[in-house]
Amino acid sequence: MQESIINLINESVRTFTNISKDQHQVVLIEDITNTILNAFKSNNKLLLCGNGGSAADAQHIAAELSGRFEIDRKPLNAEALHVNSSFVTAVANDYGYEEVYSRMVEAIGKNGDILLALSTSGNSKNIIRAIEKANSLGLITIGFSGNDGGAMQNLCKYNLIIPSDNTARIQEAHILVGHIICKLIEQKMFS
Repeated sequence: MQESIINLINESVRTFTNISKDQHQVVLIEDITNTILNAFKSNNKLLLCGNGGSAADAQHIAAELSGRFEIDRKPLNAEALHVNSSFVTAVANDYGYEEVYSRMVEAIGKNGDILLALSTSGNSKNIIRAIEKANSLGLITIGFSGNDGGAMQNLCKYNLIIPSDNTARIQEAHILVGHIICKLIEQKMFS
């Protein structure tokens, strides 16, 4: 069992190392950070969405920004779109699960806001619909995916594609990048 534990840790380390050695990925993370930072400075908001573990990651990143990450500071307007369970279940029942995020984007998104969509495959239908709605309303769209990026890569302005086909490694890397973004935003806005 110990050997399996070590192998899994090393697999995560390799994924993180591959990202850090890819200059395109590093520049992309910087561009995404600056885009979110500029939106916050312009009093726009960050909306996040995902399914399953990616929903948890969306909520985690939103909490770090709307609450605090490492320093006490004013809250930032970041919200995970799935946290209103009555809305999600009503829309899923009345319109279908594919519409749950696009309807919330339509309800609260405005030009200049950002949608950060997380999908390890890049092909989740409700995520795709949310991105399409966000694009039609003038939101800036950011995709976090893995594998080959899926359908999201052709829809988002920014696409962070984690170089892995393992769902757990992709989600770990999404949180790593999310934490990097949170740290840099706090440094730039509040230091």
